[in-house]
Amino acid sequence: MVSDSAEGPPAAGEDEDGDLLIVQVAPEAAGGRLDKTLAALVPELSRARIQTLLAEGAVTRGGAAATDGSAKALAGAYEILVPAVVSAEPVPQDLPLTVLFEDSHLIIIDKAAGMAVHPAPGTPDGTVVNALLHHCGASLSGIGGVARPGIVHRLDKDTSGVMVCAKTDAAHQGLSALFAAHDIDRAYVALTRGAPKPRKGTIESRLGRSAHDRKKMAVLRTGGREAITHYEVTALFGPSDRPTAARVRCRLETGRTHQIRVHMASKGAPCLGDPIYGSGSPAGPVRAAMVEAGLTRQALHAAVLGFIHPITGEPLRFESALPADMDKLEDLLSAL
Repeated sequence: MVSDSAEGPPAAGEDEDGDLLIVQVAPEAAGGRLDKTLAALVPELSRARIQTLLAEGAVTRGGAAATDGSAKALAGAYEILVPAVVSAEPVPQDLPLTVLFEDSHLIIIDKAAGMAVHPAPGTPDGTVVNALLHHCGASLSGIGGVARPGIVHRLDKDTSGVMVCAKTDAAHQGLSALFAAHDIDRAYVALTRGAPKPRKGTIESRLGRSAHDRKKMAVLRTGGREAITHYEVTALFGPSDRPTAARVRCRLETGRTHQIRVHMASKGAPCLGDPIYGSGSPAGPVRAAMVEAGLTRQALHAAVLGFIHPITGEPLRFESALPADMDKLEDLLSAL
């Protein structure tokens, strides 16, 4: 038995609202594989789709995430958060777009903070996709899907920096393969509250939807997806024995939703200004510096993107300087 709720929080990997399905497993239906049981009860979702939602932490029972599809289904209510489908085709818009490189196959841009990558409920336009459709013309439409043409990877709306988009199906497939194989050089700069310990290391975890707050991602003991971040503190601010802030260089081996933000927070050093994972308040001088710098978002910037061109085989590498808010904040922090 299935019932619908009102719109729920976003599913893993999405910035969109969705539908919360309440699925009742009858006592006589309990005992079988969970993924198979749920797929039988919700015929509009394939078993593969159910398995993906389980892995993303989008299925819960009694408030706890159910992530193992091979586990036995228990009698009672399961909640399945299904992301909303963006049905409207995005329209071209003449929006500012900083292009770092472009050829007939792909385009590299320096995305501004505050610009969403693709349309979604609540952000119907004004996105990178709308700008690309205007800049690249009709040839871009449909590559990688009508709702997200050309998009191979994403940056959070309030994260700035370098990203690549495909202009042909061949480039889209080639770039997708590079990302899937983790054969992409991606480095980010984060300004954090305090500093992670040790000052250099690798964070390996499972990331999935938080069972306590469905709008957040979380480090999970089981389920979710593998997430690996290599990090190094490159500058400390404030007292040397107890720094109040730090500059951290993060290199992604995987690219999960909110990965760096969650991993830095798990080290007790969330990105400054992070409205979701920045629990706790920075020290007074740091707060004052954030106000003076005009930082109104998480201090996270995609600084480097490097890869082998999927069509020409040419090595490509692009760097983006810190945007004005983070650059000024770093100057102010250096004076603490």
